[in-house]
Amino acid sequence: MEQDFHQKEHDTFIPMTSITSGGGVEVKADVYYYTDQMVNIGFVGHSDAGDWVLIDAGLPNAAPEIKSVVVDRFGKGSKPAAILLTHAHFDHVGGLADLLAEWEVPIYAHPDELPYLRGEKSYPKPDSDVEGGLLAKIAGMYPNEPINLGDAVQPLPEDQQVPYLNGWKWIHTPGHTPGHVSFYRESDRLLFSGDAFITVRQDSFYRVLMQTAEVNGPPRYFTTDWDEARKSVEKLAKLKPKIVVPGHGISMKGEKLEKGLQRLVDHFSDFAVPDYGRYVDQDKPFYH
Repeated sequence: MEQDFHQKEHDTFIPMTSITSGGGVEVKADVYYYTDQMVNIGFVGHSDAGDWVLIDAGLPNAAPEIKSVVVDRFGKGSKPAAILLTHAHFDHVGGLADLLAEWEVPIYAHPDELPYLRGEKSYPKPDSDVEGGLLAKIAGMYPNEPINLGDAVQPLPEDQQVPYLNGWKWIHTPGHTPGHVSFYRESDRLLFSGDAFITVRQDSFYRVLMQTAEVNGPPRYFTTDWDEARKSVEKLAKLKPKIVVPGHGISMKGEKLEKGLQRLVDHFSDFAVPDYGRYVDQDKPFYH
């Protein structure tokens, strides 16, 4: 497979990191995540047997780090059965082109996310004027252009089953993007929330750096439909997850997760929705 997917716009270096960058956490025997600067990449499957899948692909140029984790966890020469995407923002697809050039595995995403993965549409521009801290102010440098994966990316199955992951289902959780999804395993109520909700105040430089743990709504500078974002949080809260692996922030479980998620549901307008910004108080987001 020729490496002709990657667009130069996605080579942008983001001047942000966290104290957890370069490290990983095993939350279950078959669930592990690695932090690339300040975004999480999931590895689901037992390290010693069977198929495993990759959830999201990190920031631009993340492929070498991802491959290193794969060797450490699954062994030299291992590759996933598939790559699952919560959504196609630049910080979740950054390593895809380089990974595909070597692995040649299928990629799955929600149908509403495919235009941003096949070079057909750009996301709305990130809102650098939105209420928030330093990371919101520099959001104008974050790429919003699509990448083009062609036929390598496929729609997730309509029945909500997750390819190669028995017992998991995908849940449509739009708001942050039109086709955002989360992945949930009912047997132990483990949730990959993506950016539907996260566990760090993503627009705060200090909180991201120190990974201050708190349940928060989706990143403000890239969320364009706050009504849908609220509904998605409510949908996930009804599942009563026992442990969450978010797109940003550290994994969280137990009472802290339960209370934090309920607070977010009860006070979504106060804690999640910014007081001002390009995408606040709009009936519908503008996707071009």
